[in-house]
Amino acid sequence: MKSKILLSVMLCFTLLAAACSTQKATGYGKYSYEFLGTFDTVIQFVGYAKSQQDFEAMAKAGQARFAELDKLYDIYNDYQGINNVKTINNNAGKKPVEVKQEIIDLIAFSIDWYQKTNGKCNIALGAMLSIWHDYREAGINNPEQAKLPPMADLQNAMKYTDISKVIIDKSKKTIYLEDPHMQLDVGAVAKGYATEVVTKELLAKGYNNFIISSGGNVRTTGKPLDGVRKNWGIGIQNPNGNTQDPNDAPLDIVFLSDASVVTSGDYQRYYTVNGKRYHHLIDPTTLMPATYYRAVTIVTPDSGFADFMSTTLFLTPYEESRKLAEKLGIDAIWIMADGTMKTTEHVKTMMKNLGGAKNE
Repeated sequence: MKSKILLSVMLCFTLLAAACSTQKATGYGKYSYEFLGTFDTVIQFVGYAKSQQDFEAMAKAGQARFAELDKLYDIYNDYQGINNVKTINNNAGKKPVEVKQEIIDLIAFSIDWYQKTNGKCNIALGAMLSIWHDYREAGINNPEQAKLPPMADLQNAMKYTDISKVIIDKSKKTIYLEDPHMQLDVGAVAKGYATEVVTKELLAKGYNNFIISSGGNVRTTGKPLDGVRKNWGIGIQNPNGNTQDPNDAPLDIVFLSDASVVTSGDYQRYYTVNGKRYHHLIDPTTLMPATYYRAVTIVTPDSGFADFMSTTLFLTPYEESRKLAEKLGIDAIWIMADGTMKTTEHVKTMMKNLGGAKNE
């Protein structure tokens, strides 16, 4: 605990010194603001503003909106006076549930891109994914008793994952699950989608030149106002490194502005059974954690789309995965099981190590 406090003090001092130095040169200071409690991750704002008060006003507005969206997209908890995704699941096969537009938009977005891609990212997999979730939580809480879910149970749950039975009535703002055994799980897209919603709303209010980092989702706006750099530099996590250390050396750095960098990987949410790790990204074909890559990173403007596609491509064998990325015109980076990287052509021009890109 003492080392964590010391690190926090040193970090705050560094940010303050950098802000003061930058402010003298450009009129803008660099600031950072972070919070925990939404979407099961630390969310951080980093950016430039005329004053710390201005920056914190923006960040707190973003924090409040993240808190609202977290409740709406929650599949585990009820909230008084709120119909959320859990409410929809609770009423499967019973009745349509009237929900806010933010839920309608998320569900419609997810169904649309499911139909436009290969069906690997399916928000209707909740019945099957909930079994993995329960076994993973039990294994984390009691490692010595950790077990894999029975394949028969997973196969049976897959009978209730037909996304065509998710019925949206946009005029009445209702969502209905026709199958009483069906459950929605929006975990593959909700955090990135929420990040995009918050970003667009803050931009509409006149804020700019900031980054939102929410777990494996990074959304950039504008550029650093330090008078030097033209783009933000976003590190690509080394799956074999220390994922808990923000100072751990990245595999590469992508330089970009007004775009998102979203990663799906096998190294953050997992549990161990008989000495082997089992992560949370489940292939709907094998019903087991996908093993094609260590991680897949997507670089594209929209954070919600990037989140959806990082999951889709992670669950897809490489040749098919690459063809899909190229068909949709998105930049992708695959970190293979042996640690090597493969990329679409354009993204190389944005990468410091692999492509020799410079941020100037």
